[in-house]
Amino acid sequence: MTTTAKARGSTGRNGSSAAASPGTLQEEMVAYLRQGREELRGEWVRAMTASGDLWLDSLTAREQELESLKVYDTCVDSLDSGSYLGAEEFAARMARRAAVGAMSSERFLGGMLALRDVYGRGLLRRFAKEPDRLNAALGIFESVVNRILVIVAMAFNTERERVVRQQQEAIRELSTPVLQVRDGLLILPIIGLIDSDRARQLTEQLLDSIRRFRARVVVMDITGVAAVDSKVANHLIQTVDAARLLGTIVILTGVSPATAQTIVTVGVDLSRMQTVGDLQGGIEAADRLLGYRVIAGDPGAAPIVPATVA
Repeated sequence: MTTTAKARGSTGRNGSSAAASPGTLQEEMVAYLRQGREELRGEWVRAMTASGDLWLDSLTAREQELESLKVYDTCVDSLDSGSYLGAEEFAARMARRAAVGAMSSERFLGGMLALRDVYGRGLLRRFAKEPDRLNAALGIFESVVNRILVIVAMAFNTERERVVRQQQEAIRELSTPVLQVRDGLLILPIIGLIDSDRARQLTEQLLDSIRRFRARVVVMDITGVAAVDSKVANHLIQTVDAARLLGTIVILTGVSPATAQTIVTVGVDLSRMQTVGDLQGGIEAADRLLGYRVIAGDPGAAPIVPATVA
């Protein structure tokens, strides 16, 4: 092919390349989506309204306009620059709003799918008479929009997992409350199953409370523990040893006959623990260790005072 033929084959009616490179086509797509911004955004909002996926309905009309423009522009910016930082930021922000109930994650995802369809229809209208360029444009578009949809889905999933972890942590703290009875005395009632994670959380919470309240004696009641095996017993021993290093005595209460038999059968040595039958007995034993005594008086009240008081 001659140089003249090459030139003719590479030049269109307007002096531009007839077989545009992907970069040139991508720039043309970005320019079209930005020029048709208001029309396409309006089409998107109407599509969400019709399908019931308008996640902006809790906002004012002006807020809806600004929010939808921000999402629209963020997607076009990703197409233009190849950077998805903006998409990640707005996806994380939407996920946080969904986590606190300010919007529905399902409706937001439905709205993003509606935006994808609006972009696609817009490109179809733009390149309807150029099937080759249309196929190339859709290939570029699908790669970008699919990446954005994955980012959105991952952001919502990450935020949901974070909320679940926070709820689990709150439940663990509520299930192992460390209560101050009086100066120097704490009670730790344990309810439910004890696994490695909960045992670690239990020990950390107890040691923090011992340091905060300057406790000298802790009564640990396991009446509500569903089952005690060698693993659970070893967890309890480790907690007692850790408390002893802080100068605190731990009294174990609530050991049922069945639990006692299980511990003896599995051969766990609890000789380092001070055990008392029930919680009341454990508190009385703790009072004696702390030097408190009960003064008889009004039958309806039994004040407890330090033993040194006459």
